[in-house]
Amino acid sequence: MFGLANPERFMRFTAPVTPVLWALSALLLAVGTWLSFSAPGDYQQGDTVRIMFVHVPAASLGLAAYAALGVSSFFALVYRHSLADAAARAAALPGAAFTALALITGGLWGQPMWGTWWVWDARLTSVLVLFLFYLGYMALRSSIDDEQKAARAAAVLGLVGLINLPIVKFSVDWWNTLHQPASLLRAGGTSLDPVFLAPLLTMMAAYGALFGAIWLTTIRAEVVRRRVQGIRARRALEA
Repeated sequence: MFGLANPERFMRFTAPVTPVLWALSALLLAVGTWLSFSAPGDYQQGDTVRIMFVHVPAASLGLAAYAALGVSSFFALVYRHSLADAAARAAALPGAAFTALALITGGLWGQPMWGTWWVWDARLTSVLVLFLFYLGYMALRSSIDDEQKAARAAAVLGLVGLINLPIVKFSVDWWNTLHQPASLLRAGGTSLDPVFLAPLLTMMAAYGALFGAIWLTTIRAEVVRRRVQGIRARRALEA
């Protein structure tokens, strides 16, 4: 893994991997969508249960993307590695999109189940805070003209935001919340019926492959952008 910290090795390794991830995500999304609509309605929720196949993967990837952002920020801050900074920056926008999708679909799912679009529930509020951390990270980077100072400041914010991840994950266990407890990863095994488990796991794999494809593509684009900037800077000095 640390060998890939070299930009040249990273670009060579990810050149064939990235298109495979794009193809895999498209295939899994197609299969997952078919399974989602083929699954029967829930005896309580009816067809509303199908929102789960979008909401749960989006929420999971929102957390995973921020974990990637936070870990990359750590390596960027401690080792001052440009590729780690590029990885952190590349995780912000797709992570924010997944988290926004989780919030929107959560409201769509919650309204018929709870009778309201939003409550200041521990899980919902902590996910909203996660989304705000994403927005804050991107806003901080774009508000500072000096790219190195912007990277350091954003890395610190990225590390601070890691504190929120266990709060999001365990909020349903630590507090009495309206949001239901974990049904997929829990002690004693999943409580989901196999007819719902198969499409859910397929969609989660699809979202994971999609994030990986977006992340690697964006990092590669960032590496190219910085190379171009370096070439222009050298030419300007030579002139």
